[in-house]
Amino acid sequence: MVEIRIARSGEEDQILEAYEWLFSPPGTRPSGWERGRARDALARTIADGDAAVLVAQDRERGLVGVCTVYLGPESMRFGLRCWVEDLAVHPQCRSRGIGARLLAAAREWGGGRGATHLKLDSAEARKDAHRFYERE
Repeated sequence: MVEIRIARSGEEDQILEAYEWLFSPPGTRPSGWERGRARDALARTIADGDAAVLVAQDRERGLVGVCTVYLGPESMRFGLRCWVEDLAVHPQCRSRGIGARLLAAAREWGGGRGATHLKLDSAEARKDAHRFYERE
């Protein structure tokens, strides 16, 4: 059973491990990636009321998915937007609906804060991710 919830302070190191799923091919580690800086940014995101870190937690496996969401900007044409910055599912747990549930939780989180649109970017090399996002 996988539970989707908002991350809590103190879970930063565990969540940072999930970023390795994003860095494995076809992804890459961003230039300038520094774990300490990333940990501090993650802690600020967890504490920020205009952002959230959503996690998928399996009772047996532990953390199996993560999704970061941020509010803003508000545009005159579209209203308030909710941005999905990172979405990753453990490679051995993909195609089980976890990513879809994380994305649905991101939509719900943003909509509950007045966002009218959910936006995201995805690297060109992530063809499987593109198919997933288009389906969703």
